[in-house]
Amino acid sequence: MLRSADCGALRKENAGDQVTLAGWVGRRRDHGGIIFIDLRERSGTVQVVFNPETAADATRVAEEVRGEWVVQVKGTVRRRPEGSENPAIDTGDVEVMATELTVLNRSLTPPFYIEEDADADESLRLRYRYLDLRRPPMLRNLTLRHNVVKYIRDFLSERGFLEIETPILIKSTPEGARDFLVPSRMQPGNFYALPQSPQQMKQLLMVAGIERYFQIARCFRDEDLRADRQLEFTQLDLEMSFVEENDILDLTEELYIGMIESVSPEKKLPKPFPRISYDEAMDRYASDKPDLRFGLEMTDVSELAGETEFRVFLSTIDGGGRIKGFVVPGQAQFVTGQVKELEDTAKAAGAGGLVHIRYRGANPVVQLTEGEILQSAGLRMPAEWHQCLADRMGAGPGDMILLMAGRQPRLNA
Repeated sequence: MLRSADCGALRKENAGDQVTLAGWVGRRRDHGGIIFIDLRERSGTVQVVFNPETAADATRVAEEVRGEWVVQVKGTVRRRPEGSENPAIDTGDVEVMATELTVLNRSLTPPFYIEEDADADESLRLRYRYLDLRRPPMLRNLTLRHNVVKYIRDFLSERGFLEIETPILIKSTPEGARDFLVPSRMQPGNFYALPQSPQQMKQLLMVAGIERYFQIARCFRDEDLRADRQLEFTQLDLEMSFVEENDILDLTEELYIGMIESVSPEKKLPKPFPRISYDEAMDRYASDKPDLRFGLEMTDVSELAGETEFRVFLSTIDGGGRIKGFVVPGQAQFVTGQVKELEDTAKAAGAGGLVHIRYRGANPVVQLTEGEILQSAGLRMPAEWHQCLADRMGAGPGDMILLMAGRQPRLNA
């Protein structure tokens, strides 16, 4: 072994230990002949000191060392002098007094600094991916991913699940995106498809009586890239037999809560997870995967809208439709042009139109003057009605209300 200890594992309790370390040179500093280098590897960073009075040969080599050289250091762990501790790193209470230094590999000057926050263009980082992966944030991401996958495997194995790999080269089946195709050498003109998900294979496993299956599955989707879309990705895929809906919800909730407590104990999740049905999600948020942090919950105000003489509202209600909307907090200052942009966006999405109400002024809505209540043409209601609407939707002075009339499911689209 080229080392006897990890750089990031050294603590005060190791003071006096003779150690052999190996890693990459980070920062190098020369203070009047005494040289300090930050030696870094996967476990962390530790400061190494070269003193020409106690290690002349090692110090001469250290004078030539530059960033990202790979070196081996032998020396003694000691407590840092009082006042020179570095609380920013785990090894900040100790340093290594070097006695020997061996250069294992030299390095050219890297195209960007290997630091916590690399000030480098993403394309440059990806071109030199092996350098980018040395950075602490990237190492933390890889470690976190490993810990998550390990927890999932342990959790599901303890509950009777079998981890089963399913084929990567399969028959093309219709799914949500295009398939990646692989030509068959043995059968010219025919192709394999890479799986978008192991859906059919896991169903076959259930038919075969496996009962509880899981897989850390690689999936491939030939589709346009977006923030939540990639050509290839990894997912936890599982299937269960002889269970009901709540059994699956309970299992995944227990898995996620336990996983977060294990890998990120500083983060707190609500227990139990809030649960809403598909219909409720679409009715309240117009999405089957609502982000509850975002707000903008939709409210049905059909009853209040029926009290108006606004022709659009009345004809919609008579035809079996509904009036729904949401509050945009603090945006009553929107000008006509901005409101027009919102209306155009709604129409482009298939809406017939958009009704806006803006409450300008600091007083309660019921006390606002006609000039402080800005509303769509054709909607002329007194302040008392607006106060009822504001109470129903949770709006107040300074807010903007957007309403739309229509029938399901278009109204939620």
